[in-house]
Amino acid sequence: QVQLVESGGGLVQAGGSLRLSCAASGSIFSIYAMGWYRQAPGKQRELVALITSTGSTNYAASVKGRFTISRDSAKNTMYLQMNSLKPEDTAIYYCNARWGVKYSDSWGQGTQVTVSS
Repeated sequence: QVQLVESGGGLVQAGGSLRLSCAASGSIFSIYAMGWYRQAPGKQRELVALITSTGSTNYAASVKGRFTISRDSAKNTMYLQMNSLKPEDTAIYYCNARWGVKYSDSWGQGTQVTVSS
């Protein structure tokens, strides 16, 4: 099993920055990839950014150039640095890990990010 705990959300003005953190515990060695997803009211959950066990990254077009995903293996923690935030970035942000021989998914509890105009 992999457990995830997020932190770092909050309220920020447009143009501001926030950094989200996701601390992983449990079967860390079995994680293939980790990512950040978000869900705005009335919308489906969408992928924001992904980082694989080899360090490859992928971003949604809407955040490319503004958001940066990274990880600190020593701390078993993944980060999402969000710069130049826009009101449309407002959502609940979820941390995800895909792990194990059955490609199981674990999710964090979610953290609210609100960007005011």
